[in-house]
Amino acid sequence: MPDFAEPLARLMTEFKRLPGIGQKSAQRLAFHVMRASRQDAEHLAQALLDVKDKLVLCRICNNVSENELCLYCSDPNRDPKLVCVVEEPHNIAGIETTRQFEGRYHVLHGTLSPLRGIGPDSLKIKGLVERIGQGEIEEVIVATNPTTEGEATAVYLARLLKPLGVKVSRIAMGVPVGSDLEFADEVTISKAMEGRREM
Repeated sequence: MPDFAEPLARLMTEFKRLPGIGQKSAQRLAFHVMRASRQDAEHLAQALLDVKDKLVLCRICNNVSENELCLYCSDPNRDPKLVCVVEEPHNIAGIETTRQFEGRYHVLHGTLSPLRGIGPDSLKIKGLVERIGQGEIEEVIVATNPTTEGEATAVYLARLLKPLGVKVSRIAMGVPVGSDLEFADEVTISKAMEGRREM
């Protein structure tokens, strides 16, 4: 690897700490910042600091917010009886792009993973149970990822929440629209068969 001036090398090192950024990408980003105007660099630096200084977790659903309540919890047009549980705040964006869901959210900030030492107490589950205890929620949609950890979390939540008197459902999974069955793996096909519906 070629030697770089210390400030440039340090910037590359910091960029490499970001997910999905390898040596080449870090190098490109660092040189881009170096060529940019000082004002552009200051805007980037300020945006990074603002993310750390000005964002909090919504006191109800744990979504990232600038205020005590996030956009969804403070929106009177959202249905408070319907709550969609997701793993991370960025998962909400995928659901919102459909424009089909009009309820509210609950963000767990992770999934159960005993091998990594992540148990129920490590997730934001207690707040969900408290919300259900207030009596307004009628249905909880579990929208965790279709991974081993996501499935384990979904099963745990279903067992925990059903005795509280709410309907617990799981998002459907299976073959993506526009794909070909011959390229789908057996787990995907199996989930698609389980989730079939009458036409």
